[in-house]
Amino acid sequence: MARMISSCMRVIEIPMLYLQKRLGISRLAWVFLLPNLLLFGLFAFLPVVLNFVYAMTGSDQILLQDRTFVGMGNYQTLTSCEDFLNPNSCKDDLFWRAVYNTIWFVLLQVGFMVGFALLTALMLNGKIRARGFFRSVFFFPVLLSPVVVALIWKWILQREGLANAALEGMGFETINWLLDRHWAFFWSVFISVWAHMGFYTLILLAGLQAIPRDVYEAASMDAASPFRTFRRITLPLLMPTMIVVLVLSLIKSVQTFDEVYAFTGGGPGSATTLLIQYVYETGFAGTPRLFGLASAASILLAIVLVILTFLQLWASRRNVNG
Repeated sequence: MARMISSCMRVIEIPMLYLQKRLGISRLAWVFLLPNLLLFGLFAFLPVVLNFVYAMTGSDQILLQDRTFVGMGNYQTLTSCEDFLNPNSCKDDLFWRAVYNTIWFVLLQVGFMVGFALLTALMLNGKIRARGFFRSVFFFPVLLSPVVVALIWKWILQREGLANAALEGMGFETINWLLDRHWAFFWSVFISVWAHMGFYTLILLAGLQAIPRDVYEAASMDAASPFRTFRRITLPLLMPTMIVVLVLSLIKSVQTFDEVYAFTGGGPGSATTLLIQYVYETGFAGTPRLFGLASAASILLAIVLVILTFLQLWASRRNVNG
């Protein structure tokens, strides 16, 4: 076996020595990078370029030669509104309902998730019994597939589900959790927080453990109260980690699709329709398939994500430079 491997390596060595002689050692690295660059260009860069091209064309035909050039027409369709605070006055009212739903979803989900993640990290950083067990419990939902999470909670909250069975057993009236727009939106936010909070708790816990212990010992010697210690020591020293968590959670929240779509399908009506679902249904699930409109919407969303990414880089650089 070893002799066979050695023979194979000698065969490979012959063309590699030739390439090294022709290209030089500094350029030889491109030979190893070329397969990855080809795959990246084919499956990542080329689709992005095509997305920009499709965003400037119309019709429901998929081939570019069968599509008509409309320029900025798709963007004008998306942004044409008499009153931006009233989706019914917009030419594409579903897009703006998805925008408003996404804004509210991001504000509520990120706010509650970062708050609960910080509270949980503070508890898990303290001296509690079975601390390792509870850290695993809070992180466990992160390991689950978003679709699995959605289906579990859908089973709990459906009309004949576990939640209504518990209410009925206690003598209360059952609630149509998934048919009421307010309850459906609330549970969409709750499930997303429950599923992802453990990841950000872990990051904040690492930030808390990086704070020197002697700082807390000095505060204890000065008889500082727990709240004052948190406000004057923990929070300022944890702020760099908090900024990273905030920006990462914002980017993740804006891209939410699978768990909400599997949980409510965007309903009832359009109560839980988010931007990514709008892009999916407009370009792939709806009739007719408006690829240009979906591409334009995805580009507008990408601009938001790029802004958030630059915000994270700026915040990280500022923290590093002090």
